[in-house]
Amino acid sequence: MLLPGGYRLPLILLLIATLARPSVAQVRDTSQRAPGATVSGFVHDSIARQPLGGATVQLVTDSVTTFLRMAVSDSLGRFALGDVPAGRYRLGFLHPLLDSLGVDAPLVEVRVDGRRPVRADLAIPSPARIRAAICGPKPALDSSSVLVGIVRDARGGAPASGVTVTGEWVELTFTPTGLGRRIPRLVATTGENGWFAMCNVPSAGTLALRASRGADSTDLLEVQLSSDGFVRSDLYLGPARAVASGDTTQRAGAPPRREVRVRGTVIAAAGGRPLPGAQVSITARAQTRTNDRGEWTLVDPPVGTRMLEVRAVGYYPERRPVNVVAGAPPVRVALSTLRAVLDTVRITAARVRGRDISGFVERSRSGIGRYFMEEDISRRKPLVTSDLFRMVPGVVVERTALGDTQITMRGRVAESCVPSFYIDGQYMRNLSADDVDNWVRPHEIAGIEVYTGAGLPAQFQQEMTGCGAIVIWTR
Repeated sequence: MLLPGGYRLPLILLLIATLARPSVAQVRDTSQRAPGATVSGFVHDSIARQPLGGATVQLVTDSVTTFLRMAVSDSLGRFALGDVPAGRYRLGFLHPLLDSLGVDAPLVEVRVDGRRPVRADLAIPSPARIRAAICGPKPALDSSSVLVGIVRDARGGAPASGVTVTGEWVELTFTPTGLGRRIPRLVATTGENGWFAMCNVPSAGTLALRASRGADSTDLLEVQLSSDGFVRSDLYLGPARAVASGDTTQRAGAPPRREVRVRGTVIAAAGGRPLPGAQVSITARAQTRTNDRGEWTLVDPPVGTRMLEVRAVGYYPERRPVNVVAGAPPVRVALSTLRAVLDTVRITAARVRGRDISGFVERSRSGIGRYFMEEDISRRKPLVTSDLFRMVPGVVVERTALGDTQITMRGRVAESCVPSFYIDGQYMRNLSADDVDNWVRPHEIAGIEVYTGAGLPAQFQQEMTGCGAIVIWTR
């Protein structure tokens, strides 16, 4: 059987062609027949490594028309089919997750003898088997992964066909002449059922993913890759114009727009206490703060799959993709303290900082970026570290409407973007000016490098946003 995009499944993952849908259940004649046995078991999600609830489990004969039993697995994945007469059957299940993966679960043969209970477990195929079915056999030394998913319309949930899905990642290599950088790119197109797949994706790190069709798109998403060789990412398309400008104007001929609310909570990773006053945002116009219970609600943000950003003073910021659609489940975010992350960074960086500091001196002679030496910092006498960036051309330090202070700069593509931050060579994602001030004091700084996009060294090109980087070295 061919999957969308030309992928062929092996026999073990063939569609459950004989598995009846719930609408074909028939009423049986149970007169003059002894009670049957119970067939029970568990449905397991082999990808998430947890029970699979809400699976429609069905027991059928070869002819399907003579007998049918059906049950739905509970939150622990349990199911039970009662009063099954003696005979040979096939057992399978249906679940939306299977549609998203582009496969169907293999059938399990069940034999019932009298009234003796029968145990039969079911499972979504393992990541390795799904990868092999989609991408073919994996060579022994191949560490690549496969990414699959379904793209849907955020305004109705219907599968979206003909959508272009693009994946990119940064690849750094050591060469005789220095550190090389390239950005590999994969492109897939969704089929009629909205399904797509990408083979040869890295097995670790972050993938920049975007889906687009005409005027609709997702944000540029940061997808964390998995070492088990399989990643699933379902996406929702929304109006790209609304993402860029905050415009939610009703399009001509479009169905009436429903108000969408996204809710969630923000807690501390250590101890689980609610974090009041945390900043939560999807775009510059879709921002709010958490209440005393750590709860937040965004009313009518741009629909589709978007990047949610959560910040709190003294905590490391969090960015993750969320689906902004009607009925979306609450989002729970746990933030780690700056101290917890800083301890890790200092331990990791201590072994290489001496070599990297010498690299800082060499780069400062090139004149490509802007550099602050210890004497420059001492002469300026900054009260906080972010004061050093206020006079740098192309860099803006300003307070936002929610009261925090952000550092932005002019990028290669956008007029204003958030730079990447590095402290002692360690990449620190999306820090604000307040974070930087809490993290590093001016008297602790040995040197600073500022790159506004052009001439950014390869080792500081962690992200693919077209923005620059700020690199801070401590004593």
